[in-house]
Amino acid sequence: MPKQLLHLVGERSMLQATSDRLEGLVSAEQTLVMTNKHLVAPVREQLPDVPPEQIVGEPMKRDTAACIALAASLIHNADPDAIMLVLPADHVISTDQQFHDCMQSGVQLIEKAPDRIVTFGIRPTYAAESFGYVQRGEAISDTDVAKAFHVASFREKPDRQTAEQYLQAGTYDWNSGIFMWRAATILKALREYEPEMMQHIDAISASMGTPGFAVTLEREFEQIDGRSIDYAVMERYPDVAVVEASFSWDDVGSWQAIGRLTEPDLQGNCVRGHYLPIQSQRMIVYGEDEHLVVTIGMQDMIVVHTSNATLIAPKAEEESVREVVKQLQTRDWTDYL
Repeated sequence: MPKQLLHLVGERSMLQATSDRLEGLVSAEQTLVMTNKHLVAPVREQLPDVPPEQIVGEPMKRDTAACIALAASLIHNADPDAIMLVLPADHVISTDQQFHDCMQSGVQLIEKAPDRIVTFGIRPTYAAESFGYVQRGEAISDTDVAKAFHVASFREKPDRQTAEQYLQAGTYDWNSGIFMWRAATILKALREYEPEMMQHIDAISASMGTPGFAVTLEREFEQIDGRSIDYAVMERYPDVAVVEASFSWDDVGSWQAIGRLTEPDLQGNCVRGHYLPIQSQRMIVYGEDEHLVVTIGMQDMIVVHTSNATLIAPKAEEESVREVVKQLQTRDWTDYL
């Protein structure tokens, strides 16, 4: 089960918390969820208020540009004037009112300049190597709620030295991966920068609501060359604004992020679930279903137990989890993803 569907922080899953965060901004009827086709059923179970047809399963992973292109196309078909907010479901945001204020700022920026793209930056608190960065340019006065700036540049995840330089410069924000734009705007940009991708997206969109939609989605989506939305559009687009977020934020992009969000015990262990440590320190442990996890003589390890899989890895080797995902896909063991 992916982390977005797990109860890592609080009593709601990360997906449910993301949906809850939209209350007062976007109704369930206006929510579109993009997920893996194997996860459609559990997502529908966790979000019963979202219309079932608005939970769309991608046949295979093709990175964020294709995912966003398909979502924007479906939204544009329903409402050509729609403003679209893109939210990853693995963020922890604990100040909902400030989040709402920042989203309203984004709407103001787009209403003043309809072809503008908006992203949301997080003021860095340490020299993070695991996040991309946004360099702030000149200030924009088109919003009266939160500070906004023209984007001078996007920067990939840096090494330690470069991250320290960004922190000291004071003009860089973490790239939150939260975006806002008119659906028509992002589709126009993708047609300009990624025309081959959009040929496949247009074919899928045209089949929406027909008996052949599932077959068309599988056939056309498979032919897309995957790339990130940052590379496909954000780094090329001429009018991007960044709203400097006032809300508290963390990207649970790795299991080690749980260590930042969980109060450790006296041995430095960060735990969610039932855990008995014996001569074990600095562990990150997640368990569910009343399952007891016991470790003996272990240090600096990650242990994750869910209903259908168990992961044990040194903290220093967490990036190798990407290889696990590749191996599962190669073996067609996608039920474990």
